[in-house]
Amino acid sequence: MPSHKATPLSQFTDVAAVLFDLDGTLIDSAPDLGGAADDMRVARGLPSLPIAGYRPLAGAGARGMLKVAFGMEPEHPDFLTLREEFFSNYEQRLTANTVVFDQVPELISALVQRGLRWGVVTNKSKRFADPLTRLMPLFANASTVISGDTTAYAKPHPEPLLEAARRLALPPERCIYVGDDERDIIAGRAAGMRTVAVTYGYLGEKTDTREWGADITINSALELLQWIKSP
Repeated sequence: MPSHKATPLSQFTDVAAVLFDLDGTLIDSAPDLGGAADDMRVARGLPSLPIAGYRPLAGAGARGMLKVAFGMEPEHPDFLTLREEFFSNYEQRLTANTVVFDQVPELISALVQRGLRWGVVTNKSKRFADPLTRLMPLFANASTVISGDTTAYAKPHPEPLLEAARRLALPPERCIYVGDDERDIIAGRAAGMRTVAVTYGYLGEKTDTREWGADITINSALELLQWIKSP
């Protein structure tokens, strides 16, 4: 999909902060999420699956990983038991093979140099989001990290994004939200933020981000910079 070309009239103005989804937007955690589920297959005598098979559903967390590994839906009577086993496995390997996506460190550095604050709003629970962001150097200067259980709601509800804006002491309209899933765009729009869809995360081949209603779509992290008008 061709990316939009920014023009002076279409740039975001009066931006004070950029908020990001985590998995599939800032970091590629599919190797550890998929690995945690694949370890469960191997422990049961089943053949290992390639990480490429897990990647498209990595953004769905335990639900997605157990679906790939065992064809299991949340309605299955054993789902909660296997989900906790998956959580334990994932906790042990949280950042073993997780990497930051290409261009993301450069993007964050450029935002900071422009005097913009940045943070994370993820549906990943605090149990995993807090230690992961402490372990990875990228997040050392993040202004806020909102987890899936920080508020009473998770995306696509706007409350986690509104909470991030409150913690930054900013009106939502001065924030941009960047994500790789339709729920990110729904949440961002409902919160009154400008929204950016990224195509380099965990999108399936049949996904058309143009249907999400994002303000713009970018194919690489650094493309975001051309859309933010410098002070």
